[in-house]
Amino acid sequence: MTKDLRINSKIFDGVTKAPNRGMLRAVGFTDEDFKKPMVGIASTWSEVTPCNIHIKDLAESAKSGAREAGGAPMIFNTITVSDGISMGTDGMRYSLPSRDVIADSIETVVGAESLDAVVTIGGCDKNIPGCLIAISRSDVPAVFVYGGTIRPGNLDGENIDLVSIFEGVGKHNNGDITDEELKRIECSACPGAGSCGGMYTANTMASAVEALGMSLPGNASKPATSKAKMEECDAAGRAVYNLLEKGIYPKDIMTREAFENAITVVMVLGGSTNAILHLLSMAHTIGVDLTMDDFNEIQARVPHLADLKPSGKYVMEDLYNVGGVEAVMKMLLEEGYLHGDCLTVTGKTLAENLAEVDHLEEGQDVILPLDQPKRKDGPLIVLKGNLAPSGAVAKVSGVKVSHHEGPARVYNTEAEATEAVLADEIKAGDVLVIRHVGPKGGPGMPEMLSISSMLVGKGLGEKVALLTDGRFSGGTHGLVVGHIAPEAQVGGPIALLQEGDMVTIDSDKQEISMAVSEEELAKRREGWEAPELHKRGVLGKYAHNVSCSSLGAVTDNF
Repeated sequence: MTKDLRINSKIFDGVTKAPNRGMLRAVGFTDEDFKKPMVGIASTWSEVTPCNIHIKDLAESAKSGAREAGGAPMIFNTITVSDGISMGTDGMRYSLPSRDVIADSIETVVGAESLDAVVTIGGCDKNIPGCLIAISRSDVPAVFVYGGTIRPGNLDGENIDLVSIFEGVGKHNNGDITDEELKRIECSACPGAGSCGGMYTANTMASAVEALGMSLPGNASKPATSKAKMEECDAAGRAVYNLLEKGIYPKDIMTREAFENAITVVMVLGGSTNAILHLLSMAHTIGVDLTMDDFNEIQARVPHLADLKPSGKYVMEDLYNVGGVEAVMKMLLEEGYLHGDCLTVTGKTLAENLAEVDHLEEGQDVILPLDQPKRKDGPLIVLKGNLAPSGAVAKVSGVKVSHHEGPARVYNTEAEATEAVLADEIKAGDVLVIRHVGPKGGPGMPEMLSISSMLVGKGLGEKVALLTDGRFSGGTHGLVVGHIAPEAQVGGPIALLQEGDMVTIDSDKQEISMAVSEEELAKRREGWEAPELHKRGVLGKYAHNVSCSSLGAVTDNF
């Protein structure tokens, strides 16, 4: 007798559930389908961004695999927004909240439809952690599939990408390139479907999820438009059925050791600062005790090896061509950096998966040897001090400056700070501060890629420190510190900083401080009032429920 693999959909059995079955018959279910586990295929397909424009076809492939394996699959959709399109506008405030909208909507469908398993397919920065948060809440067997990286653009024989356009704006403002040259960059940087090509947030999180064990081996590196990506989706549909057969749930895979593997891979690849925010939120949801201090502990012992953009010269497709993230993980496992006994969505351990993987291609220089790293330790650093008692995050890959001290130039909006940069009011040595843009204060903790890229384009990337209680894109590089916590909206010390106060950033000592006494801060606090929180709609709900960035900016109750 065939084992009944239904977990939740058994509730549709019996006379009283005839109306429920009638609804499902209208979408194509047969008598035989009601005996099979119902598998949801959560698709983030959308025409609003190249990251997700191709995911409709990927979802169909995953559905086919799940059906052939023995499931009764159904595709449903959730939202996506484009950080690249919203960057530098008020729309950027919706980016991080979209992570929670995605998670809420997938959880809602899985729960309301009594699904037995789910395959989630995400293709942009917030899709990935949103899908994983939903998987953690839903507690049914699940597999995540990354939509894949975009191929690099090309201009005059040189590979370029979205960040090239942002930096081009700074060069244009500086008088270094013409209108026509900027237009050529704009028209050449994004050639088709897929997420931004460097080791930016989407590729970072895809790599982290593969290391976490929640996607199939090779998932992170396969280009969006490759045949291999389509085949992987079919395999993911089959894999989730295998998890049902074996009784393997996300909580069995997403363990403390698995998160340590994910952080290790992010450090080695030089990933986005957003990885800290998202991994904290995912760990919180699945019930794993993970803090910002854990990132520094791993950072101290893990080298940075990847010569990938934004601080290097290669893109994700280049890494794919020399073996991919799985080959990097094979090397790390052999050198003792990963926990090989962690379970994965294949039903096998990480070590068992990697035993079948080829080594990195000989002679390649995308990933440097362990004895010749870009840095002997990781490039993502958590800083603390009287300016950020709960922590702040810096990405120091490619940054030669480890100590910066200068006067604060304080702005309460990104728009005001941008005007100052474009008007050449920000000088070398300054510490440019953008506050009231944290999770509550933004609301939504917008990214500052636009202004950070302008500074790089104007030659100030390592001459001006940029500090914020908001976030930075994975495409950001330069002397930047984000996630300053507590944020200004709740009265964190950054709210009390004044124009001209001396600020010190020291990445070697992992410190960030302002030369203001406790007595003076107490005086300033007496006259400080919190700005009114946003009240309406998605942003209002988010502002009133979101936690501190040092906890992952989660909206779940504690």
